[in-house]
Formats: sequence, C-alpha cells, structure tokens
Amino acid sequence: MSSTPRSARRRSAFAATAVAAALAVTATACGPEDDNADAKPTDSQSAESKPERDLKDELGLPDDLPDKLPSSLDDLKKWRDGDWKNWDKDRWLREAKDFFNPIIEDLWDSDRMKDADKNDRQKDRREVDESEIDDDPSGGEGGSGEDEGVTDPEPRPVRAKPTPTPYDGDDRPVGKVFMDTPKGSMVCSGTVIADPKNPGKSNLVATAGHCVHGGQGKGWFRNVIFAPDYNPQGKDGSELDQSDQKAVAPHGVWWAKHARTTSHWINNGAERGGKGAQQDFAVMDMQPENKGTSKSLEETVGGSIPVAFNTPRVKSLSQLTSHGYPAAPPFEGSKQYSCTSKPGRLTIDTTQPSMYRIGCTMTAGASGGGILSADGKRLLSVNSIGPATATWLAGPRLGKDAKQVFESLSK
Repeated sequence: MSSTPRSARRRSAFAATAVAAALAVTATACGPEDDNADAKPTDSQSAESKPERDLKDELGLPDDLPDKLPSSLDDLKKWRDGDWKNWDKDRWLREAKDFFNPIIEDLWDSDRMKDADKNDRQKDRREVDESEIDDDPSGGEGGSGEDEGVTDPEPRPVRAKPTPTPYDGDDRPVGKVFMDTPKGSMVCSGTVIADPKNPGKSNLVATAGHCVHGGQGKGWFRNVIFAPDYNPQGKDGSELDQSDQKAVAPHGVWWAKHARTTSHWINNGAERGGKGAQQDFAVMDMQPENKGTSKSLEETVGGSIPVAFNTPRVKSLSQLTSHGYPAAPPFEGSKQYSCTSKPGRLTIDTTQPSMYRIGCTMTAGASGGGILSADGKRLLSVNSIGPATATWLAGPRLGKDAKQVFESLSK
C-alpha cells in the first residue's frame, strides 16, 4: 500500500480495482475476445472499464475487500499465485476478515491434491483431549431438554468401512475439500446439500467451520475448493500417482465463491482441541473452475442431501452414518470411508448444545464430512472432533445458528 494517508474506503476501492485488474490479467478472462487485435484493449484496461460490481461477481470477490491487501499489480500477481504464504505470515490470517477466494486455473492439479493429503497425515488438527469433555450428568445451560449439558459413556470403536466403488455411481454426493493455510495445503471432506431457493440446482456444500476459517483470532483460508466424488474408483495412493486429473476429480474442480461459518466458531474455535466444536459448521457456495460448465453442482453430481436443522433428540435416532476421506494414518486420504453407529451425547461447553458422538476410527481429513440419518436422506451434522486414539467422532447438532449460516448463502 502507498504510504500516503488515505481513508479506509478509498483503500478498499483501490484494492478492489487493483485486484480485479490483476486477476483479469493473470487468472480470468473478462469478456469475449476481439478478432481485431489492433483495436483490442489490454486485459487490465478491459478489467478497469468493466463495472466494479460485475467484476466482483465474475471473480467471486467480496463486497468489502480487506484493507490490508497488497495493491500494486506485481504484488497482486505474486499474491494470487501463492506468494501470500510468505507475505507477513504471522499477520495475514488474522487480517483475513473477508472470505476472498478468486479462481486460479489449474492451481489444484492432481499432484497438488495428493500433496495436501500428505500434509494432513502429519498434522491432525482436531484432536480433543479427554480433559476437555464435561461429563457431569446433571446437565448444563445449553438449552432445555434431556440432551443438553450431558455426556454419555464413550462409544465402542466402529471400524471405518470403505465406500463401495464407483463413488460417482451412488446417491451420496460426498467429496473432498482442499484449502491453503499458513501451515500448508490441507484437506477436509464435504457434502452437496439441497438449496430450497434453487431446487434441483444447488451449488451449496456443507463442511466444518475449521475447514474454511482458522477460528479465534484468525481468519479465512485461501484457495478453497471442492472435488466431488474424488477418486471415484477408490484407487490406492500408488495407483493414483499414475492417474490423470479426470480420474482424480471426475466432476471437475469447484471453487468456493462464498463461505460462511458460525460466529461461535469464529470467536471461539481453536486449531486443536474442542473449543468452538459445538458450532463447528460451515456452508460454501461453489462455482466451477471450468467457466464453460452450465450445470449446477447438484446437476453435475446427480443429487444433494437436505439439511435437518431441528436437532433431533439422541434417543430418537437409531443410528447415524458418517462419511469422509480420512487422511491421517492408517489412512492415506485417497479413499472414501464411512462409519455407522448409534449416537450418544458429548458436551464440552455447557453453554452450547451437546454434540452427536458415534464410534468411528476415521482420522483427520474426514473433518467436515456429512453425518447422515439412518436412511441417508438427511444431513444432521458434520464431523468436527475426535480423540488422538481415533475411536470416535463427534459433530455439532445443527440448530438456529447453523440454519442462519445456511440461509445467508441460500438467499
């Protein structure tokens, strides 16, 4: 940024123009090509001449860009290509107050996706310590009813089962979420969810809040994408190394145009442990990297799962099934797994609704994967936390806070 004093409003306007111009030059075409090369304006001129609102919509920019973005064209090009990882590393995440995720074509190729799996094998981010669990059977302040403020006995481990292949041949629209963080590229899981405002044409994906935002004192992650039905043939890592992009991401790469998570996660979430976990839920509005794609995400994958925000009581649920792509040992992130178990209750913060907990041996990488009803027709939660022993998983019960997150993007 220039050292000349300017108002925050002018800095935002300048940053928006510079970002749009830089991305028009290096990432996204901003209009039809002109056969008359001599009369054709430069890409940056085309970008600057286009209405700012249109540019923002086209590039997936937020309404209010962060004031702290670099503003020179060269710096923006470097930042767009990943140099943000080296740009004041201790500060960028805290200052990422707005979700900013422009499409960078071919960034997430099959090799980069596999590298992200390797990172998660070494960095299990969501282990909860047993000392954090509130096991007072008297209940707490999270709300009325028998489920609040209660922790049931730890469930027996349920061994995760490989999902039958091909993944793109079933009605479970599950996939992998990839993101860049200050600690490198990481992975989560996600589910295509139904959008009542766009019936049959949803572009929404449910995942965990910690898959898109760093939590308390931090900000939004970068280059967040979704690969539905990742590795549909369930190939091993060695086989996958020899596979092309189509075999790895059969429905293409979808970029998060917008993302929302709960204020509780933003204000309380922690990189490790259970803080914020009871509202660890996020929704992403996706757009295809391939701009020639006219179908919605739901049409592309062949279905979606409705979300239930009525927090069913544990005793009314015979079983729940968790889906995801676990990447930490003994898994490698290439295959989809599931666990089916009768749920119990888990409380960490007695001021928040208790969580659903099931026996499951899935590890990091399964975070954000959908926890579905017994008939598989409703999404009731997403994977949030588990112990270092990888014997169970827990996810938030989706109530009014989660519903507000969902509705903010459904609109």
